[in-house]
Amino acid sequence: MKIDWLRKLTSRKFWLSVASFVSMMIVAFGGTESEAAQVSALIVAGATVLGYLLAEGLADSAHTDTSSES
Repeated sequence: MKIDWLRKLTSRKFWLSVASFVSMMIVAFGGTESEAAQVSALIVAGATVLGYLLAEGLADSAHTDTSSES
């Protein structure tokens, strides 16, 4: 079974799961809730940027493919 990594990396559910897991690990290992919240915010912000970049790249790629066929 092949994993579609591009789809995974642009999934909001995936990134929220990663942020939640990391937050819980921070708290479990003695970090504060404030630190966990800051790290989660950074993960989600990074995921937003990554998702945008991947989506724009795909859109640009699709536009280039259709314009070259004309």
